[in-house]
Amino acid sequence: MNDREIDETKKLLQQALQPQREAELHRDLWPDLLQRLDQHPVQVPWWDWALLAGAIALFCVFPGTIPALLYHL
Repeated sequence: MNDREIDETKKLLQQALQPQREAELHRDLWPDLLQRLDQHPVQVPWWDWALLAGAIALFCVFPGTIPALLYHL
């Protein structure tokens, strides 16, 4: 790259990445997070429970798969 290309790239980067003028938060976000967590309780679909039951049954029938699974994790 020559100097002209470097200068053009530098200008483009400065235009794309404008400096943040106000980086400080104006308020605490923790109460909003707690409110959001209270609004939407976690719902686990039935197929997740079915997959868990199948995995437990597989480990009970074929216990040798447990070390193999742990090895691949």
